[in-house]
Amino acid sequence: MALTNLTVLFVEDDPVFRKLIASYLDSRGANVIEADNGELGLELFQELNFDIVIADLSMPKLGGLDMLKAMNKSKPDIPVIIVSGNQAMTNVVETLRHGASDYLVKPISDLYLIENAIHECLNHSLEDSLNIDEHESLSYLELNDNLALLEQSSEAAKSIQQQLFPPSCIEYPQVMIDYSLFNSDEVSAHFIDTAMLDERHVMMYMAHFSPHDNRAAFASVLLKSFINHKLKLYRNGVSTVITEPFEMLVYLNDRMGNSGLGLHVDLTYVVVELEHYQAAIAQAGSEFRCYLKNAEGLAPIALQETLQIGMAQWTRPSVHFRTLVYGDKLCISTQVNAHKQLLLADEFHGLVYRPEINPGGFIQLSLK
Repeated sequence: MALTNLTVLFVEDDPVFRKLIASYLDSRGANVIEADNGELGLELFQELNFDIVIADLSMPKLGGLDMLKAMNKSKPDIPVIIVSGNQAMTNVVETLRHGASDYLVKPISDLYLIENAIHECLNHSLEDSLNIDEHESLSYLELNDNLALLEQSSEAAKSIQQQLFPPSCIEYPQVMIDYSLFNSDEVSAHFIDTAMLDERHVMMYMAHFSPHDNRAAFASVLLKSFINHKLKLYRNGVSTVITEPFEMLVYLNDRMGNSGLGLHVDLTYVVVELEHYQAAIAQAGSEFRCYLKNAEGLAPIALQETLQIGMAQWTRPSVHFRTLVYGDKLCISTQVNAHKQLLLADEFHGLVYRPEINPGGFIQLSLK
């Protein structure tokens, strides 16, 4: 297995996140020793032998930075990966200055990123890490114990899923992404995300999982992991699939259909090429509509309804290409009149619990 014979010290005070990471590393062959605070982590580090340390930055009793300083003094040759929800550049620089080998920012939707960071720290080549069989590298998502945890605990499922959602407003160099998702249950059946693929391409998507239960949290992790896998390949010059909405939905149908979750997915996936403002859109299912929004209101974009991703009879998504002009805002919305009215009113709040509003929402891409 990819991490066979490695002994990992994992120091993290969030029990849900610690369980998820530890289970994944264990499934990849590592021997994981856990600590829930910096003081215990430092004691274990000094008493036992480890190949690598993964630690949160903000912890009780002894913070990650102070723990890192002490570790670097006693055993400077042991690599340390810092994981933190704080992405301030001063914190990144400070941890690297005091001996951290890498710095990962929460939420970490694709746990394979942690494995790849371990390979990098232990001097494995990027080529070797990318050539790990894709089924194997994502197998942690199909572990029965993790799935059972989310199925049995709505609170755990909610915590896992909410770590994946971006802030309500994401500002890129040339575009702005805003969204609102209204939820009336512990776990949202709807999921959105966006990424700047490179300096010329931006991506956003909106998904809906059915039937709606705690598996939607697991499906959110799974979906984002698959997309992040293609993003990593793209940024390393291996594949361009993530910039091609049609091919992405074909790929996601294969992966989600073989995941064993038994869920179907409505998905609208958009990539905008920013040099010529050309948008490529692919859609599966009938949960969403795409619109061009301007001073005159919402103009629907014609996309044929198709079967949901994961259905046995699924064949291909509906696709559309469009050149955006100044003032256009490209939107994906659920087909609920109240949502469209809120979209027109620029009501962007991120993920919110609003039982009086039908579940669903919208995401908007605005050109700067």
